Amino acid sequence: MAEDSDLEKTEQPSQRRLDQAREKGQVARSRELSTFAVLLAGGGTLWFMGSALTESMVKLLHDGLTLDREVAFNTGLMIPRLYDLSLEALVSFLPLLLAVMVAAAFSPLLLNGWLFSTEALQPQFSRMNPLSGIARMFSVHALVELAKAVGKSILVGGVAAWVIWHNKDAVMALGAQSAITAIPQMGHLVGASFMMIAGAMLLIVAIDVPFQLWDHNKKLMMTKEEVRQEAKETEGDPMVKGRIRNLQREAARRRMMAAIPTADVVVTNPTHYAVALKYSDQGMRA
Repeated sequence: MAEDSDLEKTEQPSQRRLDQAREKGQVARSRELSTFAVLLAGGGTLWFMGSALTESMVKLLHDGLTLDREVAFNTGLMIPRLYDLSLEALVSFLPLLLAVMVAAAFSPLLLNGWLFSTEALQPQFSRMNPLSGIARMFSVHALVELAKAVGKSILVGGVAAWVIWHNKDAVMALGAQSAITAIPQMGHLVGASFMMIAGAMLLIVAIDVPFQLWDHNKKLMMTKEEVRQEAKETEGDPMVKGRIRNLQREAARRRMMAAIPTADVVVTNPTHYAVALKYSDQGMRA
């Protein structure tokens, strides 16, 4: 029974084990946090910059569909014209693209800080083992991920359906409006939809982040034998250290016994102590 308890992972991971896992790129990750950050950044940008962005879209649509006789009869001007329109489109959507890219790049830092591991880039052929892959498919972690995906689909899908139903009249009216009028309204609806879906994702993030931290900590838990082995590697073998202390005490005792014949007086306690004293008139005061 004692041997079985030594093999059970009952001990919290040490700082050394956490550092080693981090060096290998093994840290807690939450895809839901990244998705939430991207949705929030995209929806917020559309919400706050919607008017400017939709005006740019209307202008691009107008310029793209306007027939220019000079361009139509001069094929050499078509490529520069296309280049100018593409550049205008890039500049118009650049704030949205930057917001989404920054959110996707920096959202993982909220959990783990800055991390770059070369070991994580190395190929791991153990992952190609089909038996290990099947075991991962039916693990507790896989079942939790499946339940989370189903819950996310229901929650996000429900919010999206509610947004569409709540704005069904406005959506249906877009088809009867001109592009100049419809595009700004469509941008506002898309931005509002993104923000509401991000609000629904916040609930999922509030559940997923603590779970990922707990699951990562659970994977790194140690057995009692691993704790003892790590203590040997970092502080030295306790048996060896005890043997060294015993040898040091024996050496000190031998030096003490060798110095007794040179003492001038020995004061003894018959039960516990004996103190040998030596007086030197050259180096000591009486």
